[in-house]
Amino acid sequence: MVSRVEHPAAGYRKIFETVEELNEPITTEIKGDVPSWLGGSLLRMGPGLFEVGDEPFHHLFDGYALIHKFDLKDGHVTYYRKYLKSDAYVRAMTEKRVVITEFGTTAYPDPCKNIFSRFFTYFRGIEVTDNCVVNIYPIGEDFYAVTETNYITKVDPDSLETLQRVDLSKYVSVNGVSAHPHRDADGTIYNIGNCFGKNMSLAYNIIKIPPAQTDKSDPFEKSQVLLQLPSSERLKPSYLHSFGMTDKYFVFVEQPVKINLVKFLTSWSIRGTNYMDCFESNETMGTWFHLAKKDPADYMSSHKFRTSAFNIFHHINTYEEQGFLVVDLCTWKGHDFVYNYLYMANVKAEWEQVKKAALRAPQPEVRRYVLPLDLHREEQGKNLVSLPYTTATAVLLRDGTIWLEPEVLFSGPRQAFEFPQINYSQCSGKKYSFVYGLGLNHFIPDRIVKLNVQTKQTWVWQEEECYPSEPLFVPRPGATEEDDGVLLSIVVKPGADRPGCLLVLDAGELTELARAEVDVMIPMTLHGTYKPGPGPSSQPGQDEVHV
Repeated sequence: MVSRVEHPAAGYRKIFETVEELNEPITTEIKGDVPSWLGGSLLRMGPGLFEVGDEPFHHLFDGYALIHKFDLKDGHVTYYRKYLKSDAYVRAMTEKRVVITEFGTTAYPDPCKNIFSRFFTYFRGIEVTDNCVVNIYPIGEDFYAVTETNYITKVDPDSLETLQRVDLSKYVSVNGVSAHPHRDADGTIYNIGNCFGKNMSLAYNIIKIPPAQTDKSDPFEKSQVLLQLPSSERLKPSYLHSFGMTDKYFVFVEQPVKINLVKFLTSWSIRGTNYMDCFESNETMGTWFHLAKKDPADYMSSHKFRTSAFNIFHHINTYEEQGFLVVDLCTWKGHDFVYNYLYMANVKAEWEQVKKAALRAPQPEVRRYVLPLDLHREEQGKNLVSLPYTTATAVLLRDGTIWLEPEVLFSGPRQAFEFPQINYSQCSGKKYSFVYGLGLNHFIPDRIVKLNVQTKQTWVWQEEECYPSEPLFVPRPGATEEDDGVLLSIVVKPGADRPGCLLVLDAGELTELARAEVDVMIPMTLHGTYKPGPGPSSQPGQDEVHV
């Protein structure tokens, strides 16, 4: 059993310090043996610049996007990184100040302008950031860095050069999209986003972007809104970060963390505010599950699923079995979620402040909800779930809604399981056993955890004063077992001679196979993808996106 590590403030804050990009890839020092079949690139996104001049960024999502790449070939590993040359980044570097408001940092008019120019600057309208700091994934034959606005940015996965900014709202009706799309085997991309329509009508649109076209045409030109899901409140959309998908269904969890549109559209221009200031919580609404058919696309309005209030960033997996949809989620329960979500990612907070905030933290749990697909009025008041391996329940109420109670798969006192990853190519939308993720201690990632969602058994990798990133699963070529492969995670160890490394773990036993160390500091990364290279690791079925 690995004991919990208490983190000193100095070590923790190192992962939020500004770093420089590299002029060329650097060679790593390898300890252990990198599997010979493992050839390709680990691409990661995260913040790398945490202040502009004298102006600090205040939130983890604000730092300017840095693209990281570990190349693996024939047992050798190199590391490279470059800043995403977004409009927000380029303008900030030119003007030496924050020009476009980020998630938790407000941009103010140029102080060198006179009072009249500054006054009218407030009324230019909302400039949306294109700082694509959250994730990177393929669309068609290209790779795009993304955040949660309507902008995504095409990048070269080899040189890491910034190529083209794409405004999704020019192709489909969305004002922002999730950073966690889903992908079919043929390369079709599905995502979900907010849509602000006529008369301030609000909905959630599921969009479809086709795979690479044989005629080499732009996939975005043929993208479409597949279907629309209603919002429970007209002027307050729920925050969305991910959603569930199977071969036949979409599942969207509408949570009580809300974005106040009135505040967003008025206060922004009048007094200067940021996205974070527009968040609020409506615990009385509870949490709603929206269900829709995939093909033909259709919102299942007769299936109204609700439960007590909880909040969510990440779906783990969703699958269909015996007339039920099984939905596994990383959840946070508690009325202080908004406070802690905003505060725990304050990159300027002292360690003692972070621990104090954690005492108010909502209870994190991995939960399983089961949604019955076949409903009959005469079954009112009964538990409709008949799957033998779960204690989750669903009861049809008089008003026609189905009340859900979960089965808890993982829980710990103020210890969360987050940033979940599965064997996506084999198990996405299908019954599965294993999920890999980060263990958070006082919101700080200090271990990698493997969870068996069937037996609730866990495995842990942990090393003192080390901060791992989201572990990505890469299957071994020809593997038939679900956990036959490796996990790749960037680990930061402040104060060490070589403070950053790529960690390679055996996914079956969660034991270390190798680490490729570098002598440069690596800030915290959020999400990313594995791009197989030529050779045995790029066999058919393995060129999936990890989201």
